[in-house]
Amino acid sequence: MRPRNTPPRLLLFAAGLAALAGCGTVTAADPPPAAPPASVSSASAAPAVDRADLEARARYAQTRLEHVYVTGAEGYTPAPRSAGVVGDDGFQVTYVDGKGGEVTLSTERRPFPAEECVAGPPDGDGCEAEGGGWYRRSGDRHAYLRNENGLRVEVAAPLTVPRDLLRRAAAGAHRADDAELDAVLPRATAPAGPVERGDLPPVGDGAPDNSVGTGG
Repeated sequence: MRPRNTPPRLLLFAAGLAALAGCGTVTAADPPPAAPPASVSSASAAPAVDRADLEARARYAQTRLEHVYVTGAEGYTPAPRSAGVVGDDGFQVTYVDGKGGEVTLSTERRPFPAEECVAGPPDGDGCEAEGGGWYRRSGDRHAYLRNENGLRVEVAAPLTVPRDLLRRAAAGAHRADDAELDAVLPRATAPAGPVERGDLPPVGDGAPDNSVGTGG
């Protein structure tokens, strides 16, 4: 029997399919096309904090930038107007939880002497070494202290604040970076004019007027 000849139309159709298969189509073995490069965000980065402005604000607060420390405590935020000088040129800020709880972080140029840490009775006033620093309890307050960069760094709170929360806040206390300085340092207000004294006469040498008024 003679083999059946393939019709010419089928031969042309098969040839066309083969040509399409070889025209750069992606097969399963081909790697996926490269993704286009990510576009650069049009949003501009936050402007850098002016260091000179930070120094001026520190002087206004009567402290130094290197004395400004900050920390974090779960559920606590800095209380408005609580940041300011302590001692000669130290710094302190109080964190509150809105429910009466407060934690105060302070730094001063008077390192804590280890000999002042005297043990007391259990659950009573006293001091103990802990974690490279000290834990001290006195009256209705307790605190963690450590010496760092020539400063006494102290995180203190009423006894109603749990000790483990206070410990974490103390461990997280660190010298503020520029963004943190900008957030915590008080801003200078417009200088107020001199207070006018009511006992100074409008004329003369300015000596106080001590004459007896109508009321005797």
